[in-house]
Amino acid sequence: MAVPGQGFEPATGDGPAAPDVGRAAELRTAYEGLLQIRRLVNGPAGEAVPAPWEVRQLPRAVALVLEASGITPSAADAEGLPTRKGYRVAAGPEPGRAEVTWAGPKGSGAAEEEQERLTACAAALERLGWVCLLYRGPRRRRFLEVEPPR
Repeated sequence: MAVPGQGFEPATGDGPAAPDVGRAAELRTAYEGLLQIRRLVNGPAGEAVPAPWEVRQLPRAVALVLEASGITPSAADAEGLPTRKGYRVAAGPEPGRAEVTWAGPKGSGAAEEEQERLTACAAALERLGWVCLLYRGPRRRRFLEVEPPR
């Protein structure tokens, strides 16, 4: 839930699972706000192009789109170990990029379904104008690199 004065914080998949009480309404409001800002800032391009604030706060914007698309975020315990299977969003290795991975507790099957689930993440993001590339990284795990259109 939002902290007073801090605004809505989308789930990045790095922390504990967000409480469900009131979250759906806050998420809907935040997502509708994102679309409204895009319409106001982008003129004729409207909702199809990320707004400048999204580019400046790329991981947060990506997490908002994924959560609003109904994709489950991962969750982690106090030691940072995954407790729930889902997406994780972090800043990319280069400025102006975000990285999405599919994480889960050991034995959850996250590695086996990561290509399918990351492809679904890419589809949700590409509908809103983000450029997504699926890569295979260390230990043959896949990840999605997200950046604004050029």
